[in-house]
This record gives sequence, C-alpha cells and structure tokens, in this order.
Amino acid sequence: MHADTSLEAVRGRTFDCLFLPGGPGVKLLRADPRVRELVLRQHHAGGWLAAICAAPTVLHDAGLLSGRRYTAHFSVATELPHILAGERCVTDGRIVTSRGAGTALDLGLLLVEKLVSPQKATEVAASIHA
Repeated sequence: MHADTSLEAVRGRTFDCLFLPGGPGVKLLRADPRVRELVLRQHHAGGWLAAICAAPTVLHDAGLLSGRRYTAHFSVATELPHILAGERCVTDGRIVTSRGAGTALDLGLLLVEKLVSPQKATEVAASIHA
C-alpha cells in the first residue's frame, strides 16, 4: 500500500470514517502523537472510527474504549482485557472494531451499512457472494 497523502497534510481534518489498519504498523500508529490527535478530533466531531486487528489499542490509548463494547485480535488481549473475543465485529456508538484479517469482509460490509445504507451493504454482499 502506498499513501497518497501524509498525516501532516490531513492534520486538523475530519472524515466520514477514520480507519485504523492492524498488523505490525500499529506500533507506529501508537507511537505517533499526530495519530492520537486525529483519532480524538474524529471522535469529538462525531465521525466514525473503525479499527481492525491490533488497531483498537490506538483507540484505547486515546481513552476511547473505556466503558465500550469492542473486539480486537487475541494478541492484544492482555492490553485490552474486555475484548469480546467471540464477536467478529462490534459497533458501539460510532466506533466499529473487528478481530483481524479473517473478519475484514464482515467489517467492510458493516462499514458500507453504516456509511451508506443497509441496502447497499446487501447489494455489495450479493455481488461478491458473501
């Protein structure tokens, strides 16, 4: 994947949905204060936040998971002891979390449902035989 912009270029902006990818890059997301700033700005503006795999730790670091329902990859269970391990995707308010690569399709369809419409999610699912 190649970025078409930089964190600096989007500083101060909000989006329809801010998606935090999982994998080994989560360490870099957690270490960069601009990511926390972007996450908090998105949350305070009432925008959608989505995080998959280990990326819910970024939401946790920003203080956004306290008292919320969420899931994440089992590898971060010691940091996020309230993971709903049996759930593939969890929505709580405008925060959507998913366990990992095996739940990416579920997450994608859920985001289409939330950001566009349930009908569009059904249409997309049918087109890909989900």
